[in-house]
Amino acid sequence: MRRATDASCLSRPALYDPGMADISAEQVRAEVAEWVAGAWDPSITVAEWWVRLAASGYAAPMLPESVGGRGYPRDLATTVSNVLEEHGLVGPPSGLGLMLAAPTLAVHGSPEQQNEFIPPILDGRSAWCQLFSEPGAGSDLAGLATKAELDGDEYVITGQKVWTSGGQHADWGMLIARTNVDAPKHQGISYFAFRMDQPGVDVRPLREMTGRAMFNEVFIDEARVPAANLIGGLNNGWAVANTTLMVERASLGSGGGGGGTLGIAVPGPIAGHLNRPVGDFVQLRAGAATGAVGGGTLKQLSELARTVGCSGDPTVRQGLAELHTLAEVGRWNLMRARSGQRATSVEGNLAKLLGTHSLRRTREIGNHIIGAQGMLWGTDTLSNGAVQELTVFSPGPSIYGGTDQIQRNIVSERGLGLPKEPGNFRTTPYRDLPKNG
Repeated sequence: MRRATDASCLSRPALYDPGMADISAEQVRAEVAEWVAGAWDPSITVAEWWVRLAASGYAAPMLPESVGGRGYPRDLATTVSNVLEEHGLVGPPSGLGLMLAAPTLAVHGSPEQQNEFIPPILDGRSAWCQLFSEPGAGSDLAGLATKAELDGDEYVITGQKVWTSGGQHADWGMLIARTNVDAPKHQGISYFAFRMDQPGVDVRPLREMTGRAMFNEVFIDEARVPAANLIGGLNNGWAVANTTLMVERASLGSGGGGGGTLGIAVPGPIAGHLNRPVGDFVQLRAGAATGAVGGGTLKQLSELARTVGCSGDPTVRQGLAELHTLAEVGRWNLMRARSGQRATSVEGNLAKLLGTHSLRRTREIGNHIIGAQGMLWGTDTLSNGAVQELTVFSPGPSIYGGTDQIQRNIVSERGLGLPKEPGNFRTTPYRDLPKNG
């Protein structure tokens, strides 16, 4: 996840199989429940559980069957996630590999790249991060300065990235870098699958107000990436990055965070979770702010209101009804995007805006319920500290994944047809543009 971007808003790639739209949620629910009954075993390792989950196609059910998914539309994929949560299981490998890298590779990767990179994402053997934003290229992502220079059959990468979620646990990164300074800034960018655990890569966690370190800054000094790891073609990285961005915005807007899960196991070899018993990770993520707002959040707030004794408060009831309405509007928006009928081309941006608005309202309603305890911290407080941490975390989602201001710019220009900012950045070579300070 990153700060912001002025990325062009392309229609979200159609990953699912349209023929799957005729399958009912009840049928999927029954099939997943039957599979769980035969597959779940808390004594096996996390690695073995994720192998079983990946083999079933339920690790990433929205991906095409050809790359390990089931081709489900979002509502059926949500049904799969709900069944896993209802059974109290560890869900699919969390993080940006499943959320962003696999869908991007499914659209732009060659068959060889899909075979190399997607299976280890689905079964948790590899963890990914997103190397997009830079200190001088957040709101203007296309102004990035990290360079990639061809040296034989490898590219040499030098530059700095920031706001890199999960970078401290990632062994692979989705990297965009400048490969042509003589082309306009959007046209001289390439997209790479970048190995993180190599000389020349320094990952430094950034501590947040929550006390956690979700984000990192990454310094890259003449690190190398094989030319075979170029995704989507030379100097075509902006189009590939837009696929990643649209998947991200739709996922964030719908409350996604890498495959809804009650467990907190981290994929990849660096975190050291793969060889531990999967049953060790069956626990609620108490107090862990994720930025996701959905039916589970509404249920938790409703139960909290009953515990506190304010479930009859008209203001609380109205607030909970508002959250339900916002969740339904978000679901309908994504259904419209999936159908392609009367699509605005900015459904992903609208989903992101709705998601951050819903999160702010959740923060306000949650604090109204717990009252003065909102000033306390820790798991021994009302809500086990979840509302309090969500409150401190809440500014983040309006910044990462593209700021709310950038989303509104995209909606106004590409959805409503309003005039764009003046300038000739679309035709001026990157080397001749003023650089961000």
